[in-house]
Amino acid sequence: MASHTVVIAFFNEEASADAAATSLKDSGAAKGDDIGVLVLDEDGNLKAEKVGKRSWGKGAGIGAVVALVTPVGLAAGLIGGGLLGALHHKKLGLDEADRERISSELQRGGAAVCVLASASEATVVADKLSELGGTPETHHISDQAVEEAQAAALAES
Repeated sequence: MASHTVVIAFFNEEASADAAATSLKDSGAAKGDDIGVLVLDEDGNLKAEKVGKRSWGKGAGIGAVVALVTPVGLAAGLIGGGLLGALHHKKLGLDEADRERISSELQRGGAAVCVLASASEATVVADKLSELGGTPETHHISDQAVEEAQAAALAES
């Protein structure tokens, strides 16, 4: 059974997602290093902002996990192409239909708060993001997917 869960909450705009991410961190429901805000920039490229004290780096921490839940084309700017191809080829993370749905939410101009949580904390995180105005969903990610994504990100950086 997966012990990691990615909680993704969709918001109508980036400012709302930023405020929710900060509030979530301040509440203690999730650690800042495990929270990111996803939005598309004016060129349609994925822009991911980390809430914690460390920078994203190419594929570091939750950044690599975010790559597992977004379409290949969107995540290409977030982590290196070799890592991205390897992760998607192994089919770690979400299926293509889920990734495309997430993409369409971002392409319509929305933003998402993405949180890597333990399975036991995911409900609390999702409930808090709902209270903050988001539409949350949870996706179980296997330990293998998280470990391989993080190991590959470290090797690439």
